[in-house]
Amino acid sequence: MSTGSGAHSAPAPHDKADIAGAPAQRGGMFASLRIRNYRLFATGAVVSNTGTWMARITQDWLVLSLTGSSAAVGVTTAMQFLPMLLFGLYGGVIADRFAKRTLLFCTQSAMAMGGLALAALTLSGHVQVWHVYLVAFWTGLVTVVDNPTRQSFVSEMVGPRQVRNAVSLNSANFQSARLIGPAVASVLTAAVGPGWAFLVNGLSFLAPLTGLALMRTRELYENPRTPRGKGQLRQGLNYVSKHPELIWPIVLVGFVGTFGFNFPIWLSAYANEVFHGGVGMYGLFNTLMAVGSLAGALLAARRRSTRLRVLVGAAIGFGALEILAAWSPDVYVFAPLIVLTGILGLTVNVTANSTVQMASEPEMRGRVMSLFMMVFTGGTPLGGPLFGWLADAYGVRVSLTLGGLICAAAALGVGLILARAANLRLQVDLRRGRRHLAFVPREKQLAAAV
Repeated sequence: MSTGSGAHSAPAPHDKADIAGAPAQRGGMFASLRIRNYRLFATGAVVSNTGTWMARITQDWLVLSLTGSSAAVGVTTAMQFLPMLLFGLYGGVIADRFAKRTLLFCTQSAMAMGGLALAALTLSGHVQVWHVYLVAFWTGLVTVVDNPTRQSFVSEMVGPRQVRNAVSLNSANFQSARLIGPAVASVLTAAVGPGWAFLVNGLSFLAPLTGLALMRTRELYENPRTPRGKGQLRQGLNYVSKHPELIWPIVLVGFVGTFGFNFPIWLSAYANEVFHGGVGMYGLFNTLMAVGSLAGALLAARRRSTRLRVLVGAAIGFGALEILAAWSPDVYVFAPLIVLTGILGLTVNVTANSTVQMASEPEMRGRVMSLFMMVFTGGTPLGGPLFGWLADAYGVRVSLTLGGLICAAAALGVGLILARAANLRLQVDLRRGRRHLAFVPREKQLAAAV
């Protein structure tokens, strides 16, 4: 299905200067919301995202209640993200080949079916752990196509000059829902049981489906579609491998996603075992994380340029904060550290996402974003069970500390590789009034030494 015969012609595929810091189109923090199609998309997304967060929090707590095991929570998370690890790149091929709006109709409907099925099982009193695993796997399977399609559809709604702002607002949208979802889910679970939270999630997908139906297809920026052919998956991998500005941000978010974003395991264990606060405290921790993530997304929306140094610095700080949070003596220290961790974690995600989108050719964007999402979320089937087992065997403090250490070390390594690729060296200047640490071109550093 075409996005409309009257669609805009796509401007130049990308502007490499944007990555180096050139200003994006002016218009403020919420510039993309002036575009009707994106406004419909964002409105539907905030409703379905709220339902998704309700289901996610309730799902983790239900599994913990049924099994009493952090490792089981890790398995649930792994089942949801395993399809992305196995089939993620094929989702990008599909996203590049078919009309993205049509694909989103299919994927959002399929997700609604999974939510309603889990609601029926829970409300009828027949739910078992393997049912949760099965629905989580179904959701992950649909996400294989939904994620790259949704990510690359952003540029068709807003045009290339507003991609950075729209990506940041998407993250703000998701985190805004994260503020509401856990709180509502906690109240519903405590009052009437988890089934109602799953039911709300299933029904919430009516909102994005309505938004997609009301879009004006003639106002979409139509990107060229890739015809059916052999070798398209390999072509996408070769394309990424030849562009350092793509491959190293993807590598870094892979480390962060696999080893640093196991919060369902860590936060539920801290609430249940360390601070003994129950489901209410778990909901509070998720809300605090969302506050930080929302702040990080809005700060990213204000930035007019995407810099790799911001990505590396935020990833190092993210790992360091996880280490500090791991050894918090009480909840009053743990809580503010969660907020700061959310800010830097979202900064890493948004900066890497917008960098990769802006550096990709439109006809390759679906495959590039599928690789990005496969690496970012596909590592969860490895990290989830591993860090759940570490939490059960050695304590959640050790598990969280190790995750933070790996993230910080990976960020430092990627930063040094990027600096070397750009012919930069670290300059140390201890004189008063000077920047003590800075990356400078090798020739400039040699001249200063002479």
